[in-house]
Amino acid sequence: MATRAVSGARAALLVLCRGGVVPVTAAPLLLRYSSTAFPRRCWPLCIARSFGSAPQPLSARKFTDKHEWISVENQIGTVGISNFAQEALGDVVYCGLPEVGTKLAKQDEFGALESVKAASELYSPLTGEVTEVNQALAENPGLVNKSCYEDGWLIKMTVDNPTELDELLSEDAYEKYIKSLED
Repeated sequence: MATRAVSGARAALLVLCRGGVVPVTAAPLLLRYSSTAFPRRCWPLCIARSFGSAPQPLSARKFTDKHEWISVENQIGTVGISNFAQEALGDVVYCGLPEVGTKLAKQDEFGALESVKAASELYSPLTGEVTEVNQALAENPGLVNKSCYEDGWLIKMTVDNPTELDELLSEDAYEKYIKSLED
């Protein structure tokens, strides 16, 4: 079997060797594997990936119980609403968002979304300062419905207290939370 590196959905680096999959989280770990469990011909490919020659992935999305999400890269969090929230709202027709420079504490209200069905307040998932507002939403608030995890993001903010991320729900925990609401 050919040896190759693959990345999983959560950006964990894996090496496929002789029919087995070996997780690789850092180059020093490579040296711990014996030549039978981890053949030398795998090393160059894995070492190159482990030292960051590939682009760094975004962190996994974390969710609040109020249906906001955040993903963090280089201490800047991108915030939006979940698919569940945008479906519950219906067609978004207006986005009221804060100004750049607004300081937010975790769970502070920072704006509102209005739809043909309802209005919903937005709450900050973390403590930080707004560094960017999605200007595209002013002209096209429907992006929140069409692409809530990509083009329909709401704000970008600094992450002043990274430990607050640990208090948020993982994607799997959020999915379980959603199912509990539907029951």
